[in-house]
Amino acid sequence: MTTDRAVRIMAGSFILISLALGVPESPLFVSKHFLWFTAFVGANLFQSGFTRFCPAESIMVKLGIKRLDESSCGR
Repeated sequence: MTTDRAVRIMAGSFILISLALGVPESPLFVSKHFLWFTAFVGANLFQSGFTRFCPAESIMVKLGIKRLDESSCGR
């Protein structure tokens, strides 16, 4: 697994979990303040699309997950 895939999996999981915990109609509802976490993850994904800087990716590289080779085009 590469950091590109790991970041997408992590971000998607965080968004789904925070929505489940923050939407009042959810059976897992805890507090509406979990929606702030959803907004934070979305804003981070948005800025990383422009700046190509992702704190989560930096941490994953330090943990030993390999980066996607840009010359391979995702293969």
